[in-house]
Amino acid sequence: MSQRERRWAVATLLLLAGTGLRLLFIRYHARFVGDPEIYADLAQNMFAHHIYGVTEATGIRQTLMRLPGYPFFLGLCFAVFGRENFLAVTGVQAVLSLIECCLLGALAARLMGRRAGLVALGLAALCPFTANYAAIPLTETLSLFFITLAFFSLQRWMGERQQGGPGNAWLLSLGSASALAVLIRPDQALLPMVVVPAVLWVGLRERKAGVLKRALPAASVALIVALPLLLWGIRNWRVFHVVQPLAPRYATDPGEPISYGFQRWYKTWAIDFKSTVDVYWTYDGSPLAMTDLPPRAFDNAAQRQETERVYAQYNDVSAANPESDDAFARLAAQRIAAHPLRYYVLLPIAKLADMWLRPRTELMKIPIDWWNWRAHPKRSAFSVGYALLNALYLALAWVGLWRWRRQGWSGYSVLAYAMILFVLLRCVLLATIDNSEPRYTLECFPVVILLAAFALVRQETSAECAEPFC
Repeated sequence: MSQRERRWAVATLLLLAGTGLRLLFIRYHARFVGDPEIYADLAQNMFAHHIYGVTEATGIRQTLMRLPGYPFFLGLCFAVFGRENFLAVTGVQAVLSLIECCLLGALAARLMGRRAGLVALGLAALCPFTANYAAIPLTETLSLFFITLAFFSLQRWMGERQQGGPGNAWLLSLGSASALAVLIRPDQALLPMVVVPAVLWVGLRERKAGVLKRALPAASVALIVALPLLLWGIRNWRVFHVVQPLAPRYATDPGEPISYGFQRWYKTWAIDFKSTVDVYWTYDGSPLAMTDLPPRAFDNAAQRQETERVYAQYNDVSAANPESDDAFARLAAQRIAAHPLRYYVLLPIAKLADMWLRPRTELMKIPIDWWNWRAHPKRSAFSVGYALLNALYLALAWVGLWRWRRQGWSGYSVLAYAMILFVLLRCVLLATIDNSEPRYTLECFPVVILLAAFALVRQETSAECAEPFC
C-alpha cells in the first residue's frame, strides 16, 4: 500500500468514526423543541405563505427577531424531505459538519503538511462538542461550516495571489461564506470584520497597480456581504420603519417591551450557565425562586430582603412588568455603584471563563450542576471528563499557536492574525452579553482545532504543504 493509499485509508476511517459519532448524538441526544420550533415556524410561513413571520392565534405576524438564513435552510430541507422532518435536517447538518472537518484538514495540510491535515481531520471529526450540535436544528453547525469555509477560502485566495493568479473564484467563495455566516447568526458579523481587512492588507502590499485596483478584492468581498444585509434592512424598513440590517440584541420586534432593569440586575451577579437556566430563561413566564440565587447576588442582608420583595412582586404575575423591572433597575444601580470593578471587569471575565471551560454537556441529559457529586456521581464524573477533554483541546491550541508563530506562520501571517483577531473579538463580544452559554464559544472551535493539530505535528516542506493531504 502506497503512502497516498494509507492516507486515504486513515482519512476514510476518521470520517467513518465521525459519522458514527454524529449518528450516535442524533440517536440519543436529538432535540426538536424550543428554538427549533421557532425556526421551523418561520421557515414554513416563508415557504408556504411568503411571509417572514410567526404564527399566532390571530394569524401570521411579521417579525425581524431572527435573521432569515437558518429558517431558509430549514425551509429547503422541509421542501425536499417533508414538512417538519427534523430528522432529515440533522442528517444534512451531519453531512455539512463532516465537510467542515475535511475543510479543516485541507487547510491544516496547506499550512503545516499532510500529517497536520490528517490530525486536524481527526480532531474535528471526533470532537464531541461540535458533533453534538449536528443533532439539534440550531444555527451552530451551519455557522461552523461557513466560518471554516471562509478561512479556507482566504488561504486559497492568498496562495493564488502569491503565485501571481487572481484567485477570483476563492474570493467569491470567501465573500459568499462570510455573507451566509452573517445571515445565519448576527454575531457572525465579526467574520467579515476580520477577513475584509485581511484581503485589503494583502492587496495593498502587492504594489503592482493603483491603490483602487489593489483595494478591489476587499471591496468585492465587502459588497457580497453587504448586499443581502441591505435587502434585509430594506425589508425591515418597509415593514417596521426601523433601521435593522441584522437582528435585535434581545430577539424582540419593534414595540415589544424589553426588561432592561432585570437584564442589568442579572449582570451584576451572573457568571455560570446554571444561572442562565434557572433565572435568565425562567424570567417572564415562570416564577423565580430565591434558592436559585448564589450568595454573590446580595451584598448585604438588606439587599437580600429587597431582592426577596422584588421577587415576590414579580411572582404575583410571573411575567415581566414595568413595576418589577423598575425595582430590578434600582437594585442594579445600587450594586453597580458599590462595586463598579466587579460589574465592568471581574464578572465579564468570570462569565467568559465559564463559557470556555465548563463541561459542554448542555445538550445532553446530564444535570447542569455537575459539581453535585452526591446527587449524580456517575454523571458528574462524565461531566468532569468532558471538561478535561475541552481543556485538552484548548491547551493544545495554545501550544499550536506558539509553534505556528515560531515557524513564521507558514508564510501566512495575515491569515493567522485574522484567525486570532476573530477569536479575540468574539471574546470581547461575549464579555458584554447578559447570559453565559457554552455554545457561544463554539464558533471559535475551527480555529481551536486547527491550532491543536499544529501542536501535534512538525511542519513539513513547502512542497508537501502544497499537495493534497489525501
